[in-house]
Amino acid sequence: MTSLAVETILLGVGSSGGSPALGCRCPTCVSTDPKNTRSRASAVIRAGGQTFLIDTGPDLRSQALREQILHVDAVLYTHPHADHLNGIDDLRAFCWLQKAALPVYGNRLMLGHIRERFPYTLFKPNEFWDKPVLTIHEVDAEPFQVGAVTVQPIPLIHGKWPILGWRIGNVAYLTDVSEIPPESEALLHNLDLLFLDCLRHKAHPTHLSVEQALQIAAHIAAKRTVLIHMTHELEYHALTATLPAGIEVGYDGQRITI
Repeated sequence: MTSLAVETILLGVGSSGGSPALGCRCPTCVSTDPKNTRSRASAVIRAGGQTFLIDTGPDLRSQALREQILHVDAVLYTHPHADHLNGIDDLRAFCWLQKAALPVYGNRLMLGHIRERFPYTLFKPNEFWDKPVLTIHEVDAEPFQVGAVTVQPIPLIHGKWPILGWRIGNVAYLTDVSEIPPESEALLHNLDLLFLDCLRHKAHPTHLSVEQALQIAAHIAAKRTVLIHMTHELEYHALTATLPAGIEVGYDGQRITI
């Protein structure tokens, strides 16, 4: 991938339950440090004059308000679990502001869920723009262009599901990962910045544990790795104290430009 100035905004770095978790009194959940308050995982990537939204979780409206996200050129979907898809209705605000349909990209599994669960998002616009108006584009492992920006899908495994990570320039975003196929490793060379799934300390069948995330981060060897999609079991400062150089704990609202 060619060098490209890329800004990333982490809208959320939490798992499906968010942090604090309802009814929990663990150190993360009672913390007053905003770095321990995690909304559902999502990000914005800006490059080459384009603004990309990765996933539409149930916290999208509040995340966009918090970070003043007023324009989106394309949505890049990773997979159709509720914490990554069910905020899709909030895309109508961007369609209304822009008076245009939004292109969304995902694999066959992802787009099938949109067609079945949210068919109204694929209707033509009316004069009120009171529903999302989306155009869907199926992708697999081949790069594609949005404006002048090359977007590289990264095929991944999430339990038994084939899902996608995303690479733009020398930045890659890999959430909800349990396995990176060998052919996808070749798409992750020479990264300046890697955002990587890291659910909890205990092993999980569909996500990377802390130990697994650190092993994969060392193997990919990005210049900088930021851990995302964490449960409340991982307290920000406690986890930070255990990490090697070049690896850090992400937090909601974190902005990184490379």
